[in-house]
Amino acid sequence: MTGMGNIETWSLGQQDTVIAALERAVAAHPDRVLLDFSGELSTYGEIDQLSTRLAHGLAALGIQAGQTVVTMLDNNIDAVLCWLAINKLCAVSVPINTALKGEFLRHQIADAAAPLVICEAAYLERIAAVSTGLPAVTQVLQRGEATHSQCGLLPLASLDAHRSSDNTPLARKPSPSDLSCLIYTSGTTGPSKGCMVSYNFMCNLARLQLQAGPASATDVTITPLPLFHMNALAVGILSNILVGARVAILPRFSVSNFWPEVERSGATIASILGGMGGLLANAADTDAAQRCHGQIHTVRGNPFTEDNKKIWRERFGARQVGGNAYGLTEACVITMLPGGEVAAPGSSGKRIPDFDVRIFDELDRELPTGTAGEIVVRPLRPDIMFQGYWNRPEDTQKLMRNMWFHTGDIGKFDEQGFFYFVDRKKDYLRRRGENISSFEMEAAFSVHPDLAEVAVHAVASDKGEDDVKVTAILREGSTLTAEALFHWATDAVPYYALPRYIEFRDTLPRNPQGRILKYELRAEGKTAQTWDWEATDIKVSKR
Repeated sequence: MTGMGNIETWSLGQQDTVIAALERAVAAHPDRVLLDFSGELSTYGEIDQLSTRLAHGLAALGIQAGQTVVTMLDNNIDAVLCWLAINKLCAVSVPINTALKGEFLRHQIADAAAPLVICEAAYLERIAAVSTGLPAVTQVLQRGEATHSQCGLLPLASLDAHRSSDNTPLARKPSPSDLSCLIYTSGTTGPSKGCMVSYNFMCNLARLQLQAGPASATDVTITPLPLFHMNALAVGILSNILVGARVAILPRFSVSNFWPEVERSGATIASILGGMGGLLANAADTDAAQRCHGQIHTVRGNPFTEDNKKIWRERFGARQVGGNAYGLTEACVITMLPGGEVAAPGSSGKRIPDFDVRIFDELDRELPTGTAGEIVVRPLRPDIMFQGYWNRPEDTQKLMRNMWFHTGDIGKFDEQGFFYFVDRKKDYLRRRGENISSFEMEAAFSVHPDLAEVAVHAVASDKGEDDVKVTAILREGSTLTAEALFHWATDAVPYYALPRYIEFRDTLPRNPQGRILKYELRAEGKTAQTWDWEATDIKVSKR
């Protein structure tokens, strides 16, 4: 018997937009606090007004419906205002990772074809360094006062100078199916690709999160997750807008500052990553943590080990811990459990009515229950999956074989319908919540003059997710050391992608066609000849 897909049929489902959800909330409770940035509070009405003014300011710069706008912003109110203002213009928000630099950065800005980039002053130098490769950009706006008129070859001005005083609501409203944002996902056989995400996709993700972890208007969600990720935007902010609640957004994750901020903000829900949850679970006890016992009733995030779940329940008094869900940027989430239901150990929920999820072999034949194969999915509602990869129809079509989206991941279902993620078919890594493209990493390292060949691959980490390893062949006569290569890498790749391990070899394992056998490198992991960053005292800035 083959594994059964959903018995649900196609239906319209609920249709919504980010802007419509905000408008309803403002009409119902304009004076209720929506955002808390380290004690700086902003109401629903204030956020609506400020984002409308900024939208008019951006329109005066020529931003129109359908155009992309890149933002490279830290966790602050302007990251939220820019997102909403861009969407109020029916333009497309493109929030990019603030750790990007070099070719990683240039590629995403250039690929988005955005005429406008809005960024922090701290990132101007990086953008200036790649400005010759950004032909579509005509203006850069700096958050705060601009002390120069140029960012490399690009005109530079202050964001403050373009905050209009016009409170007039924008006449045109986005539709649920309209393109809301591009979220870049790491490429596995090529550069990063922009996932086209509709308004209703974001709203549906927020609604699903509320099913998995119910919240009410009296709740306060606390999150340190970056506002350039879908998690913080949809799960952190939008889900709270839907129920009229408050969200406390931290500048960054800090073990020492987490519980003091929980206490200060009155947080009742924590939206974090499983790795963060593990660090908090195993940190030394503090007075603030003791005083907050039982205050956090729900902890959202994956993956949580069973041991860490137990610690959060017993030590911190949380009732619901972890998400028990599976999804990816192109389709999130596609398996989950409603709040309060108990998952089978090691599982990631069950199929949900929104998607038909099945397990196929390499010929797209459905596999029996209990057999692992590629996870494929198609929607049972309109506008709840990505709309394809930005300007890459061929790449989109490759994954839509036989009208099923092929995730590139391996999984299985059991007889009770519980889903289990088995492995990644794709050759990418995931470290501390970030997907890392081995293709992009190898391109970055290949320009080093001492490296003849390089392979970037995962090594299993005892902390969950992956550690990054660079296995390379040196050019003849080179005296390059692993430590020297690591220091070079700090200026070449984002901090989250810095390799923990580096090893130099004379040869790399290959198949008969000459392709490097990365599965062998992954299996070998840390060898006796491997240099380990964590065994050194090297400190690296996260900027």
